[in-house]
Amino acid sequence: MHNATSVSVSLGSMGLLRLFGVSWPWSVAAGLGVYLGTRSWKFLYIATRTAKRDLNGLYVLLRVKLALWRYMHSGSNIVSIFAQTVKRHPNKPALIYETTGETWTFTQLDELSNAVAHWARGQGLVPGDVVAIFMESRPLQVALWLGLAKVGVEAALINFNLRHDSLLHCIGVSGSRAIVFGAELADAVLDVSSSITHSMVWFCTGDLSTERLTYLGAQPLDPILASSSKHPPLPCVPPKGMNDHLFYIYTSGTTGLPKAAIVVHSRYYRIAAFGYFAFRMRPDDIIYDCLPLYHSAGNIMGVGQCLIHGLTVVVKKKFSASRFWEDCIKYNCTVVQYIGEICRYLLSQPVRPSEKGHKVRLAVGNGLRPSVWEAFTERFGVAQIGEFYGATECNCSIANMDGKVGACGFNSRILPNMYPIRLVKVNEDSMELVRDSQGLCVSCSPGEPGLLVGRINQQDPLRRFDGYANKDATQKKIAHNVFKKNDSAYISGDVLVMDELGYMYFRDRSGDTFRWKGENVSTTEVEGILSNLLGQTDVAVYGVAVPGVEGKAGMAAIADSTGCFDCNDFLQKVQRGLPPYARPVFLRISPRVDTTGTFKIQKTRLQREGYDPRLTTDQIYLLNTRAARYEAVDERLYNAITEGRMPL
Repeated sequence: MHNATSVSVSLGSMGLLRLFGVSWPWSVAAGLGVYLGTRSWKFLYIATRTAKRDLNGLYVLLRVKLALWRYMHSGSNIVSIFAQTVKRHPNKPALIYETTGETWTFTQLDELSNAVAHWARGQGLVPGDVVAIFMESRPLQVALWLGLAKVGVEAALINFNLRHDSLLHCIGVSGSRAIVFGAELADAVLDVSSSITHSMVWFCTGDLSTERLTYLGAQPLDPILASSSKHPPLPCVPPKGMNDHLFYIYTSGTTGLPKAAIVVHSRYYRIAAFGYFAFRMRPDDIIYDCLPLYHSAGNIMGVGQCLIHGLTVVVKKKFSASRFWEDCIKYNCTVVQYIGEICRYLLSQPVRPSEKGHKVRLAVGNGLRPSVWEAFTERFGVAQIGEFYGATECNCSIANMDGKVGACGFNSRILPNMYPIRLVKVNEDSMELVRDSQGLCVSCSPGEPGLLVGRINQQDPLRRFDGYANKDATQKKIAHNVFKKNDSAYISGDVLVMDELGYMYFRDRSGDTFRWKGENVSTTEVEGILSNLLGQTDVAVYGVAVPGVEGKAGMAAIADSTGCFDCNDFLQKVQRGLPPYARPVFLRISPRVDTTGTFKIQKTRLQREGYDPRLTTDQIYLLNTRAARYEAVDERLYNAITEGRMPL
């Protein structure tokens, strides 16, 4: 069976190569040319090790590109692609809401989104207008943005964890004319309602008393949709194409206020299709989607498989480590999604019979630490990890298609220009791009960490960069003269490292790596090691400046809800697990470590407060290397550190 699959992939790859003018003999000739040019046996070694992987990657790349080309030339968009899916699977379950057990067929999802479209038109909304959607994850959220898209209106999908200034910022930057909010978030809406323009129209879905609706100045949406027409609306004129706006998804805000990333129809298709083909999903797969639907992983990589490929998706309102495997068994799920620290949270749970009684064969996501990878697959019996790298807005996404442990993807070493991405050198202190004598960026060698960039080509749906609602924010992510003179490239902001076979491994967000005692310290690596040492505890690692000391000292914020953290035991473990320069100089023991809504460690506040005991009620410790112990930092010791009287 495996061999048959390999042959079909290879034949499909060669067929697509011929279609795009890239014949198999040409590829061999090009590879031989590179070999003769370099006269290196290493090239033949790399080609032998990676040819099958690269051929499969090229097949996936060209298959997605061909589909996009076909849709663009036929005037299609996500709405029309979904309409074809409905025709193929009218009565098949599309979305299952785990919280209530409610099942929506493709026909029912189509009809409700039609009702949303008619409601939007009735409100006087026109193509290009924006409606903010602020609710906890549930199938209605999909029907809302899909229905708005049917009449050319764009949704702004707002993180339901946001409050006060962050919430106001996200509503404001989108330019929304109306807001649909869930009744469960009425208090959050009330906090900001007086600060929002009076021209904004408010609608509420869910159970909320008439008194509260009146107080908020909101209209109940559910009865309006129930009485609206379920027939398809007349198409908007001119109809939106694959490169027009679909909706906005906000960055997680780990380094500041969230930015509204523009998602065009082609980007939605590209992300979902890459996931489907790269990880070999099947038409009969059932996906367990416990990720927030305001995020691209949950709403595109997950729900996108439903809308585009006809898969059934189980929507979970909120991730639950204790219920995860029970839910998978209940709904016969074969694919699960993860992001950030979810896999580590599952490993920290007590052993349950359900964790081996499921049918899950594939886990798809990003942010799985290498230190957790093998423990997760072994304990839970999940055969395949589909790890990928990519931000909502980026044009340099990569995927791990062959299960290389720890890698988030690869780029071909033998045909590197087929997918124009690079790791380029940056100044470690300023994080500015390093340039050569011609003013071009300097590529990293294998084993050398660098900033991931992707060449921009607005005519190619795989290479385009649509940026953010804020034009200044968009320009900050673009560099010029990167690969060649007068070109432009998207700057990911993430540091990766590539091995000699082209596998790429995530290191840090730019700026997270810090230098101490003449050595570079990767916060991601240290976090993984410390978390393992502490039994999968939440840990945030970051560098803090110390007056008069070169570099930055490492500081670790450690979650301890029991109040039983033992510094001496911790130090003994650290001395065995980390080299001296990577051991945390400062500790901050907190009841919990802040994470974003997508389970990424939130460090902004921690870095700002540093090791000053006056700014927090958390206990802070300093590693006294001479005494070989951690000592509590009070105001006296803090002053000694900042005045240089306490040597580090």
